[in-house]
Amino acid sequence: MPTIRHEIHINAPIHICFDLARDVDVHTETTAKTKEKAIDGVTTGLMENGDTVTWEAVHFGIKQRLTAKIIDMNKPYDFTDVMLKGAFHSFIHIHEFIESGSGTIMKDTFSYKSPLGFLGIIADKLFLEKYMKRFIVNRAYELKRIAENR
Repeated sequence: MPTIRHEIHINAPIHICFDLARDVDVHTETTAKTKEKAIDGVTTGLMENGDTVTWEAVHFGIKQRLTAKIIDMNKPYDFTDVMLKGAFHSFIHIHEFIESGSGTIMKDTFSYKSPLGFLGIIADKLFLEKYMKRFIVNRAYELKRIAENR
């Protein structure tokens, strides 16, 4: 089960970073390259503990759907979402926020299991883990840009 970890310092208060990270509209903006849009569940605004969202996006040239649920939230310090349905066998994404001086350290920990058994493990090594790392890092830099320009 690959685990991707990323940490970034954002020059914005913790509550701003926390809210931006759980905002469906901001998620859509920060994932424009994959044409993500919320099509079911919470489709706009801030997600709360217990909320679900179904995303539609294009990855590897294929339109896909993924349903995620927030299973834990401790405002404004962390929240965790898991995949209920989608292309992965499973995933858990932990979002953490730590006050640091006048800013915030945002940490992502994304653990996933690919489908298709041994073929999924090969896909992880060949391209999927790098793709997911790039996706998480790019989204973090977009959140940083938005937070620091508010």
